[in-house]
This record gives sequence, structure tokens and C-alpha cells, in this order.
Amino acid sequence: MIKRIVYGVLICGFTAFGFTLGLKLMENGWVVFLANLPHELKLGLIGLLTLTGLVAGILLSPLLMRGAVRLTVLIEQYLQKTPTQDLVMGSVGLIIGLIIANLMGSILSFMGILGKLLWILITLLLAYLGLSIGIKKREELLALFASFPRFGRERGTLKSEARAGNYKILDTSVIIDGRISDLCESGFIEGVLLVPAFVLEELRHIADSPDLLKRNRGRRGLDILNKMRKDLDTKVQIYDNNRGLEDAAEVDTKLVKLAQKLNAKIITNDFNLNKVAELHGVKVLNINELANAVKPVVLPGEEMTVHVVKDGKEIGQGVAYLDDGTMIVVDGGRRYMNQTVTVMVTSVLQTSAGRMIFAKPKLDRRTEGQAPYGEVNVIG
Repeated sequence: MIKRIVYGVLICGFTAFGFTLGLKLMENGWVVFLANLPHELKLGLIGLLTLTGLVAGILLSPLLMRGAVRLTVLIEQYLQKTPTQDLVMGSVGLIIGLIIANLMGSILSFMGILGKLLWILITLLLAYLGLSIGIKKREELLALFASFPRFGRERGTLKSEARAGNYKILDTSVIIDGRISDLCESGFIEGVLLVPAFVLEELRHIADSPDLLKRNRGRRGLDILNKMRKDLDTKVQIYDNNRGLEDAAEVDTKLVKLAQKLNAKIITNDFNLNKVAELHGVKVLNINELANAVKPVVLPGEEMTVHVVKDGKEIGQGVAYLDDGTMIVVDGGRRYMNQTVTVMVTSVLQTSAGRMIFAKPKLDRRTEGQAPYGEVNVIG
């Protein structure tokens, strides 16, 4: 039904165009020899042009309708792929550009035809500039709009919801790790968490892996991400604008470029990504470093009770673990295998991979001063 209405409107439009064209030609004398024709012949020419417009409408309307449908489908597909932020800010920039061009049109109208031509060129130029600037500067514009006080509230009680540099980008390793969910729940993570579309795609590939271990890790990451989006107060967004990242093949490179583009920080557990991002001047939040930082501080000379569970690499060594997973190497602890023993810390080694504590068994008071630590022979 709609197609028939549009078809009829197009035919009427072509017919009206033919009639109007014939009428103007005859009335205004745009063509010299037409002005001297008899009145009856003029009416005949007007009728001929009207009939020509009708035939043209019948022949061209289906082609125009098919072209319009194809163009509409292409525009719709493009708009679906374009992020909402780009559409909104691009439209705002376009409208501002057209408003400025319209204001300049009143000034150029005094220049006649030349002014009209200049106005058309200026309108096209300002419309393009407004659209381009609105899309490229969308983050800064959104942050600027968010900094304005909301209607009906006092200025001093407001906080901006989005500020430049308040974004944090999650990589695949930190999503699979799962501790990011606990950090968000505890309130230590502020701002907006961004999950790039290419990270989500990598996570999906891992979840579809034929390897059982990888598949379970990928599915766990997807479950954690869904939980964060549904249950946590922290805002989690899927960022699907890959503009400017097409030349980057690796995920790590895309993450670094995206962080530079958005003035964002990267949250990761990947040691290599950490180093690459630091070389490019991108701030990195490493959860492993955070975990090491919040572990209890242990100083040489302190005593602790541990359970020796296995042999160490060196002769006579035993290995124990704290509740947080910190390894304790007990010199001379092999003799206390599968036993709970009180040890004294001798040194602490801190590395990027974690912390390692070295200790010796504490001497019994009856044997104190008779032998060095770790060299006590237990008899009977």
C-alpha cells in the first residue's frame, strides 16, 4: 500500500514538473521564438510537456523507488554499525554547522548570484566540519556536557558522570582472571569500565576453543562479564568503535592505541602488555601488583607458624605457603615435612611475579646458643 502511494506521488510530481516547466516557458518567454507562437500552440506545447512528465514519471518512478530502497538499507546498516555516541555528537555538530551557515546566508544574500553560490559552498563546508568535529571530539564534548549542573539541582552538589581520563579498559586476561569483579564489588574501582569489541571477540574465540581448558576459561570470562554488567554498580560498557585501529593487527596494540585515543587506563594481568603500554605512556593498573601491594608486610626477624608441604630445590629445604599463596622457603625444613613449625623470617624477595619469603625454623629454648638455626638435631 505504501509503495503504491509513493509511486503515485512520484508520478504526480513528474507530471506537475512538466506542466510547470511548460507554463514558465510560455509565460516568461525564456525562449524567444516561443513568445511569438499562437496561444493555441502554446497550450499544445504545455500539454505535451505535461504528458512527457507523466510518461517520465511512469518509467522512472520504479527505478527511483528501488534506488531509494537500496540507499535506505545501506544507510540503515551503516547507522547500526555506528556507535550511538558518534550519531548523537555528529548530529549536534551538523546542526551547529548548518545554523552558522544559515546566519551567514543573510549576509551573502546582498551579493546576488555569487553570494548564493558562496552560501552553498559555505553550507557544505560547515556541515562537513560540524559532523567531523562532532564525531572526532565526542569524548571531550560528552565530558564537557556532563560537567554542567543538571536542571533543578544545586551546582555544589553535583558530580560529573563522565570525565576525560576516567575510563578504564579491560583486557582478556583480567576478565578471565575474575578478580576484577571482586574489586568492583568492593568499590576500589571507579569510573567507567570499557570492554572493547575486539577483546570480546577474542574471549568468544577462547570460549569456542576445542581445548577443554581454554574453553572453560573463555566461558568463565563471559560469565564474569555478564555478572559485572547485571549485578554490579560499576558501569560496564561494550566499546565497538574501532575507528583508527584498523591498521593494528594484534589485540595488545589495539588496546594501547585505544587507551591513547580515549586518554584511558588499561587494567591487565599481562606482563608484556604492561611493559608495552608503559613505553607508550599509557597508565596500567596491574591486578597482580595490587595483590602484592595489599599482602601483609613481613620483616626479617618476625616469627610465623607454617605447615611444610614439600621439598625445596636446595638440599634440606622445605616449602610452605601462606593463606594468600605466598611461598615460604624454610632452610632446613625438610625434616619437618607435613608438620606445622614455627619459623623466623630471614629475608624477603619481592619480584614482579610475586613475593617469596625465606625463613629458618625457630630454635627450642633448651638448645638456644648451642647450634646455628636450622642445624638442630632432634633426638628421641
